[in-house]
Formats: sequence, structure tokens, C-alpha cells
Amino acid sequence: MTGDALLTFVNAELFPALKSLPLTGQPGDRRRVVRGVFEDAYNYMKSGQLMRQVVNKIAGVDFNDLVERRHFGEVYEQVLNDLQSAGNAGEYYTPRAVTAFMVDRIDPRPGQTLFDPACGTGGFLTCAIRHMRDHYVKKPEDEQRMQGALRAVEKKPLPHMLCVTNMLLHGVEDPSFVRHDNTLARPYISYTQAERVDIVLTNPPFGGREEDGIESNFPAHFRTRETADLFLALIIRLLKPGGRAAVVLPDGSLFGEGVKTRLKEYLMEECNLHTIVRLPNSVFRPYASIGTNLLFFEKGEPTRETWFWEHRVPEGQKAYSMTRPIRQEHLADCAAWWGGASRAGRVEGPQAWRVTAEAVKARGYNLDIKNPSTVAEDHGDPEMLLAELDAAEAETARLRDELRAILAKALAR
Repeated sequence: MTGDALLTFVNAELFPALKSLPLTGQPGDRRRVVRGVFEDAYNYMKSGQLMRQVVNKIAGVDFNDLVERRHFGEVYEQVLNDLQSAGNAGEYYTPRAVTAFMVDRIDPRPGQTLFDPACGTGGFLTCAIRHMRDHYVKKPEDEQRMQGALRAVEKKPLPHMLCVTNMLLHGVEDPSFVRHDNTLARPYISYTQAERVDIVLTNPPFGGREEDGIESNFPAHFRTRETADLFLALIIRLLKPGGRAAVVLPDGSLFGEGVKTRLKEYLMEECNLHTIVRLPNSVFRPYASIGTNLLFFEKGEPTRETWFWEHRVPEGQKAYSMTRPIRQEHLADCAAWWGGASRAGRVEGPQAWRVTAEAVKARGYNLDIKNPSTVAEDHGDPEMLLAELDAAEAETARLRDELRAILAKALAR
């Protein structure tokens, strides 16, 4: 079947059938996974011939062959990487060097409940799975405990579908834990103790606004339509005592006032905000060119001091780009400075400094603290600069008058 016949079959029979698959109600029901993916899915291919070619390519992959399946997974990861330049689709992708660094610092273990409340295409989940398989999964029971402790939510249909596929390609037996929902649509106070998690790894959407009414799910002092702020408030609530989190947030969350100030005060009272890694503007290019930060915190004890690390673009490179993106080795110096799980032996230096909680409070909880080792460029004495500017302007006027005189003579001939 190909051409119009294939298109008609897909649009009129296949998609409607997948959207309404009858469920068995049994745990691990694959029908629920497929139905959940296709409920909001539509076919946008207009050429039945091209669709036939795609079907033939996919049919040629032996998914029972572990080597072929791994290669296909690598191709899929590259497709997700390429989405960075695909308009709005780029918002779903966090550079893999960043996700891998955050996962490595958090060090998840099988059985620890790991949650991404805005999972996009599943980058943090796949990095966490890879990390645990490399370090801690030794027996089939370890794999089961790891897969059984994963939690994720994605609001938009496209990244939800991409994430579910990503989980299947990474050997997750039942990816139904990836829910198609809006994490923020549920009332803040409705999350019970039983729903607390050990780890949160996420890059919540920022710069966006939630629809009317979402903010009413939150306490009055946290109400805002800024998505990143609402996610931060929810993450703090969802962590168990002793739970740990790594979150990507924009510079605005560090220096913002109002609700942002109350959120930072709440964060530092409820959690130990032990480390902030400051990233350059170009890390998330091309779809975002704003300064971002990686916040690492643990719930249960208030913050006493916060360490900052300033990540710099490698020498000889002005900025990160699509052709020269951030790579994991670029963050190796920060990993070496980190001090292991106990963060022991940290020292201040050209890229590292620390600030006490009292100093942050005195600043009105403004965490946008610049590197004290960075020497401000000396532009000279203002009065001398003004005198030089006056002299330059006078010289410009003299040359202009001289040019006018030359032109007048030339025109008079």
C-alpha cells in the first residue's frame, strides 16, 4: 500500500483506531502507552509515497537486535539534538552536556524517586538512566527498581510523544509514567506526603506565561503567571526531607523582586541552596540567548552559604553555537572543583566564590552576585575622558569645515 491509499488508511483507519484502543486495566498495559501518545496526535505528512519510504526504513530495523536498537536510539538522540534549530521545537531540548553534568552531580540511585515536572523530550530521564546503568545497575532487580521510580510530566503533545518514544528506545518497559498533563494545573496543597520525591531534575519553561487561573492553584504569596516561578515553588514542596534537586533557571529568577524575592527566601529557608553554576548567554542558542544558571539544593536544612561557579566559554571561542556547542569536557573543571558528594575541600578562586545567607538576605535575596575575581575594566578618569571627547569633537568640526572649503573651491571652477 502506498500513495493516496496509504494516506487514507493512516488518516481514516489507523489513527482513529490507535486513539481509541481498548485498555485491559492491567499494570504495564502497552495499549495505554500507545493510546496516550495518539490521543492528541495527527498525521501531517501529505505524501503517501514519502510515508511508504519511512515505513520501509523503520521496518528494516530489527528492534530485537540490541546493537541495531542502540544505533537507532543514537540516531533518535541526534534527531532531538537537531530540533534545537527547528523553531519552537528547540524549547524542548536541553544541551546534553548540561543534562549529563547535572545528573552526574545529583548522582541518582535505583529506587530513588526521580521526577521531571516538565520533561520535554526526556533528556534528563535518559541521562539519569544511563548514569544509573553505568554505575549502579548490576542485577535485573536493580533495573526494575530504577524504572519503577521514574516520574515525568509533559504538557505539549509533540514532546510527550518524543519522550515516550525515547523511553522505549532506552529499554524502558513501561513508559506510561510519562504523563501528558500540566504539572501546574493541580492545586499546590493537594500534593500529599506520599507523593514526595527524592530527586528533581528539570529545565522548566521560562519566559512564558501560564493561562488564566493556573496561578490560583498556588498560595497567594506565590501567585504569578511566570512559569519558572511556579515550577520552583512546586519543586520545593515536592521534595522529601533530604531530597535533592538540580534546576535550570534564568538570570531573572536570581535578581527579580516581588514574588521572586519571596520564592528565594522560601527556598533558602526550606533548602540548602549550596551551589549555583552561572552559564554564559550562548549555552542555549539559537532559541534562547539569555543568561542561565544551574541551581543545586537539598531540602531539610536552611541555607548557610552558597557557592558560585562561573562557567566560561573555552579560550579561543567567543561564544557557543550550533557548530561549536557546549560539551561535557567544558564542565570538567567545575566537576573537579565540586568536592564529591560531600562537597568537601572547595576553595575560592578565579571562577569560584561563596556568599553567606546573611549577605544574601541583606541584599534583599538578590542572588545575581557577580564574580568578585573579575576586575572591572578601567575606563579612566571621567573628567579626562570628557576633555578628550571635546577635543575629538573640535577636531571633527575643523576637518568638516576644511572639507567644505575644498568642495566649494572645486565647484567654483
